[in-house]
Amino acid sequence: MAPTVAIVILNYNGRHHLEKFLPNVLKYSEGYAVWIADNASTDQSLDWLNAVYPELNTLTISENKGYAGGYNDALQRITSDYYILLNSDIEVTENWIQPVISFMDSDDRIAACQPKIRAYDLPTHFEYAGAAGGYMDYLGYPFCRGRIFDTREEDLGQFDDEQDVFWATGACLFVRASAFHRAAGFDESFFAHMEEIDLCWRLLNMQYRITYCGKSVVYHVGGGTLHKSNPRKTFLNYRNNLIMLFKNLPKGRRWKTVFIRLLLDGISSVRFMATGAWPDVIAIIRAHFAFYRMIPSLIKTTKRTSYRAPLYYRSIVWEYFVLGKHRFGQLTGINMNKTTVPKS
Repeated sequence: MAPTVAIVILNYNGRHHLEKFLPNVLKYSEGYAVWIADNASTDQSLDWLNAVYPELNTLTISENKGYAGGYNDALQRITSDYYILLNSDIEVTENWIQPVISFMDSDDRIAACQPKIRAYDLPTHFEYAGAAGGYMDYLGYPFCRGRIFDTREEDLGQFDDEQDVFWATGACLFVRASAFHRAAGFDESFFAHMEEIDLCWRLLNMQYRITYCGKSVVYHVGGGTLHKSNPRKTFLNYRNNLIMLFKNLPKGRRWKTVFIRLLLDGISSVRFMATGAWPDVIAIIRAHFAFYRMIPSLIKTTKRTSYRAPLYYRSIVWEYFVLGKHRFGQLTGINMNKTTVPKS
């Protein structure tokens, strides 16, 4: 019996994206359930959907709970074997679903998978949020095959494979429902940004696999809710990164890593100062103090794990900014099949 698949688009004031991209989703997703979960929008998104697409499944969320809380709420109400968490600013392509589901169905240890993510504004290149699958260095800096910091590679077929990765992007996240619920879903304290990396890390610690399938391709606009230069996004990224590290690193490495990140985030603030981006500097300071206030509760709620998910035990900041390694193929020592790490 074929597995059931539910495509779930979380919408928050994204009517303009739905008008543009939803027709394509419906065109290339025939036979699959499509759900629009509305995160308390104020732009009449649901009125428009009910008028233009009355046959669609919709559900309402009483308040804007962000990506994390919104999807947790929605997926508690949707029954399916697999969920596809799809941003409203994604353009899908023909046969974008079946290759990923077939790959995931081949091994019940695969908890999540993402397709190839190209940039909508530059279709020949990988997109910032996900590219060809994500990794993370031991200091908590995420990067991707096809994208390191602000350098996006041209897609020349170098990542047309199926591959285990550290994290799969939340922009187009295929996830096994049983694994998602077993992991208790997203951490709602994140609200938005990096919650999918935290989820993938926890799933890896539960000894699931996180994967990438290059046979499926979608195009992502990016910044649909918060532009990358928005200080609110800066705050969430810096705060959530620290929360994620504290939660998931082996106990003996937490404090050392947080201290190093304090220094590196200070250097990052200086770079913002140099460009006159003072709201971002303030956002970084606020992020750190918000994290410090959360430490007591994190200590109480964080579970210790005996399994260590494989991080990249080199500094991607050093490799990129000092050694000039701007392409994924220039990096060495990345192997998701090995978990050799320094002792705590």
